Amino acid sequence: MTTSTSRTQDRPEPHDGTEPHGRAEKAPADGRTAGKPPSAGPPAEDSPAENAPTEDSPAQDAPAEEDIPVPPGAAASLLRSLLLPHRLRVGLTLLLLLLQQACAQAGPLLVAFAIDRAVPALRRGDSGVLVAVAAAYGVSAVGSAVLQRGYVRTTATVSQSVLLDLRGRIFRHTQALSLDFHERYTSGRIVSRATSDVDALRDLLDEGLGELLSVCVSVVYITAVLLAADWRMGSVAVASTVPLYLVVRSFRRRSAGVFRRNRTAVAQVIVKFSETMNGIRPVQAFRRERANDAAFGRLNDAYGRTVGDGVLEMARYVVLSRLVANTAVAGVVVWGAYRVADGTLALGVLAAFVLYLRRLYDPIDRLGMFLNSYQSAAAALEKIAGLLARRPAVPEPSRPVPLPERGAGRGREVVFDGVAFEYRPGVPVLPEFSLRIPAGQTVAVVGATGAGKSTLAKLLARFYDPSAGRVLLDGVDLRELAAPQLRSGVVMVTQESFLFSGTVAENIAVGRPDATREQVEAAARAIGAHGFIASLPEGYDTDVRKRGGRISAGQRQLVAFARALLADPSVLVLDEATSSLDVPGEQAVQRAMHTALRGRTAVIVAHRLSTVEIADRVLVMEAGRIVEDGTPAELVGGTGRFAGLHRAWRDSLV
Repeated sequence: MTTSTSRTQDRPEPHDGTEPHGRAEKAPADGRTAGKPPSAGPPAEDSPAENAPTEDSPAQDAPAEEDIPVPPGAAASLLRSLLLPHRLRVGLTLLLLLLQQACAQAGPLLVAFAIDRAVPALRRGDSGVLVAVAAAYGVSAVGSAVLQRGYVRTTATVSQSVLLDLRGRIFRHTQALSLDFHERYTSGRIVSRATSDVDALRDLLDEGLGELLSVCVSVVYITAVLLAADWRMGSVAVASTVPLYLVVRSFRRRSAGVFRRNRTAVAQVIVKFSETMNGIRPVQAFRRERANDAAFGRLNDAYGRTVGDGVLEMARYVVLSRLVANTAVAGVVVWGAYRVADGTLALGVLAAFVLYLRRLYDPIDRLGMFLNSYQSAAAALEKIAGLLARRPAVPEPSRPVPLPERGAGRGREVVFDGVAFEYRPGVPVLPEFSLRIPAGQTVAVVGATGAGKSTLAKLLARFYDPSAGRVLLDGVDLRELAAPQLRSGVVMVTQESFLFSGTVAENIAVGRPDATREQVEAAARAIGAHGFIASLPEGYDTDVRKRGGRISAGQRQLVAFARALLADPSVLVLDEATSSLDVPGEQAVQRAMHTALRGRTAVIVAHRLSTVEIADRVLVMEAGRIVEDGTPAELVGGTGRFAGLHRAWRDSLV
């Protein structure tokens, strides 16, 4: 028997315990791993077995959601990209708003004309002027209403289209992000981005943005009219907006931090709620209700404090803005009254001034509500932009290379060529090694928890890219394969056997949506799942519900194998596919494995040595290295680690 291990280069090993990243020598022709056995001593202090994340949690020190960097200008760029497809509607919206404001702001001018011209004419017995003014007022009111309806309808169409586009982008982009992102970024935070943060943008688009445009246009109209009517009083009115600007600026600066904390706090509440509901069984089994309630209460209280801080900032803004506005109006009324008395200002002009000033200052409160929505939406948009700016760690190739034609009844050759991997820079999980798996061979990978077995499987499935070296499939680097060809060629079945809400047939057809019912049933029969599926209330049309909770763990695993068989991959990766099953369930899955592995290359990550017996070859891993490599019979008959594990397993069966 010949044992082979992970490759160590023929030069002194660095003193810090890490492996050098050099090019690997070519894998030997017999398919075994290249290199010499490492020393049998304990791993160095920086050994991956101690410092690297485990397979189940490779990123224990993952950054929190707020640590995701947001590139400069990402939020503005995202907003432009969302609005650009609707630029014609946006232009129409602005035109409707301009016309609507022209109609709406005509009222005070008509009142001034009525006081200064129509009333004196009526005293002379001429009612025509007053009738004309009343008719003009009615026309302007009707026109304003009609234009307002068109404006609201157009803005609603644009805002809903933008929000639908944004939700779709978040969903598609999150699906496209690599596994390392999802292991670092909780699903609750992603849900928060797609729900509460998008809702904050909806509030801005539905109410605040239209209000801002109306305020801006009305300010321009009113300022022009005031200056044209009487430039001295108009200048005083315009000057009074300076302290209002300072109030608005202070509110915007103070509330920005409040709403940024608010978006983070609501995301933490959603994460805690989602985590508790997803883990409701262990919560109730270990009586965690009271502790979870206390933790949720703390997060909820923190969220409530941020809401309260926002309300206080809004109250401060409203008080100061109204104080400035009312003072300015009072000053203009007093000065205007003196001018009317001395004959330098017409009464109608003063009345129009007061009406316009109220129209100028009244929207200031509404502007505060807009700023409220704006700050909340700006914080939400920033977080969404950070998510959408995140690039996959496993990118699509710019020029995909097709795989060679696959021979009938055989898998594909897998080669790890000088591969090394680390989750965190400077902390190797898999020191450099080379490994060749011939087409059609079934390889079992065993070892203690944290030895690197699942990491090896994830590299083969290209959930991660190696830090050094290449993983080849029939001579083609996985990084050069288009995702559809890679996913159809390499399929992984994990111990979770995740099932989606839907029917059994739909779950089996996940990897091949165009499969017919006959093909789905044929795959289930081949695996041995047809019997239990037929016994379900609605057979293949039975809804398995969330996570497949309607059927047992063993049955879910059988459905997962039927799914893999129907997809017909050339390489099948089984990551501890039987570790959570009871003995009858394991036996059923073992029979299914024989069928699923036939005619394809397979890598089986196994904790139970009963799974190893169907393998052509066994790799024993320790501290990220392959320390033994041989057939099951060779290793059982030897004196190495696998022989000891096998003896202990056989003794446990007695």
